[in-house]
Amino acid sequence: MCGIVGYIGTQTATDILLGGLEKLEYRGYDSAGIATILDGKIHRLRASGKLYNLREKLAHSVNPSQIGIAHTRWATHGKPEEHNAHPHVDTAARVAVVQNGIIENYLDLKEELITQGCQFESETDTEVIPHLIASYLPCAPKGDDFLKAVQTTITRLKGAFALAIICAEYSDEIIVVRNQAPLIIGLGQGEFFCASDVTAIAPHTCAVLSLENGEMARLTPLGVEVYDFELNRLRKQPRTLEWSAVNLEKQGFRHFMLKEIHEQPAVIRACLERYLSPPDSASPIQLPIDSQLYQGVQQIQIIACGTSWHAGLVGKYLLEQLAGIPTAVQYASEYRYAPSPLTPHTLTIGVTQSGETADTLAALEMEKYRRINLASPYQARTLGITNRPESTLTQMVDQIINTQAGIEIGVAATKSFTAQLMGFYFLALQLAFERQTLSLEQIQSIIAGMRALPHQIEEIIAKQSAPIEQLAHEFSQTKDFIFIGRGINFPIALEGALKLKEISYIHAEGYPAGEMKHGPIALLDEKVPVIAIAMPGIVYDKVISNAQEAKARYARLIGVTPKDNLEAEATFDDLLYVPQVEELLSPILAVIPLQLLAYYIAALQGLDVDQPRNLAKSVTVE
Repeated sequence: MCGIVGYIGTQTATDILLGGLEKLEYRGYDSAGIATILDGKIHRLRASGKLYNLREKLAHSVNPSQIGIAHTRWATHGKPEEHNAHPHVDTAARVAVVQNGIIENYLDLKEELITQGCQFESETDTEVIPHLIASYLPCAPKGDDFLKAVQTTITRLKGAFALAIICAEYSDEIIVVRNQAPLIIGLGQGEFFCASDVTAIAPHTCAVLSLENGEMARLTPLGVEVYDFELNRLRKQPRTLEWSAVNLEKQGFRHFMLKEIHEQPAVIRACLERYLSPPDSASPIQLPIDSQLYQGVQQIQIIACGTSWHAGLVGKYLLEQLAGIPTAVQYASEYRYAPSPLTPHTLTIGVTQSGETADTLAALEMEKYRRINLASPYQARTLGITNRPESTLTQMVDQIINTQAGIEIGVAATKSFTAQLMGFYFLALQLAFERQTLSLEQIQSIIAGMRALPHQIEEIIAKQSAPIEQLAHEFSQTKDFIFIGRGINFPIALEGALKLKEISYIHAEGYPAGEMKHGPIALLDEKVPVIAIAMPGIVYDKVISNAQEAKARYARLIGVTPKDNLEAEATFDDLLYVPQVEELLSPILAVIPLQLLAYYIAALQGLDVDQPRNLAKSVTVE
């Protein structure tokens, strides 16, 4: 979750590092800090809270150092206070370390180091690392002593971690380490960078080198040397970033979340252009997936967390109803410790917007390990759905579906969710075509509806934003919300509730509309609004009936439904309109007004929409 950035070159390090932290703050914002080397000494500055607190401290200091490391923190061990902020140093301040991840055996190491005379100032797991490195450094280190001390240290660490390390006696060297946590290196002209994500590096270079698990690197003014954990030298090829740093700016929007809501039509157009076949093609869909991956598949399991799990629920509906394949959706964090029994002819799909979600990656790795020694038909077949094709997920699975969503900065997922849904639509349609569970005419009809989605979303944003913002004023004192939906839109009720919880801190729950009378209806009164997703289709009448049950308990009813629907107008107190759409495609449209409502409720309360409390964008620790 935390954000790491490092720099060595010819520019002032603090300027580069602070700019990098600004790009990484979505990964954590409990505290921040910078460490540089100047005149043979480590200079460290830290601050609790948001990054502007550190920025204010830096404004009162002058530091011309051209090497440094920095960190923005999402607290795991120790409260978000300055003494727990990174970078951490050893007792003599010879070594400074920033870390993303968790050291599982830190208590044993800490006890050992205390007996050796080390003094600790924090409650973090990270602080054992600089003490360990310093314990392996000779009094007058030279040559590769720093590199060797780091290598010896990491052999003693258990857990998932990415590290950037500097040493006072090595003023022209940064050592970085990757073990189950993301870390990339940027290659500039006479300067080099390291970071948890390319967002911190993109303003300076488009040439990057991704470290893999079990690799470390030494960055000097002369270049980059990559090693494995046994210090064997490795040869790696850099790659070129395919997107511009302009994508990381708000471009006139008040928040990244609002910008990313507005980007959804363009994302869906990119998906349609990428994955729909030309008119004369044999297949209507052209996913870049080898058919051997899913030939003979008899069931599918989807592994995901959070919003991606909700996308997986919609995917389950599509894969079962269109392609006729039994599908299960698992929370990755639960699946790791209670996996389903192994079954033959199974495709496992991991869904993660960042491609770095720790639980999802660990669950996929475990599933592959369970199957690796089993003969076909129990062979591991894995597919990833992500908007970050350069991520760890891509290295782990057989093939991926790139959702074309690009970088998403706002912590609350918006465009990545609709893009993941599009990925499932394409997959389900391709499987339906090849398994002949739908006719070509049926598939073409669905595709025609998909082609209309970008314009329909633009219509919602253009015509509904102002009314939704006005409606949001009425919920400044609301403490609870209920969201209900049925069928393919039940997951949208869950997603709508999650968006509201994430950024407004209002308690909200999503339920299958038919389950309200089995307990949750007891929560209802005039203070609890109910938002019902009522899209015409096979469950429409049932949803209206369930909404009437809520209305009879004095709940204020808000309906997400197409315009000019007399029955809905008579039922609901407020309406969030969407264009007419087939029920099968309605989740793509129904979620848009729910995203807007959550955004405006939070923004009108002056909350930090892009950086909600206690959350981080990329969950890279368990």
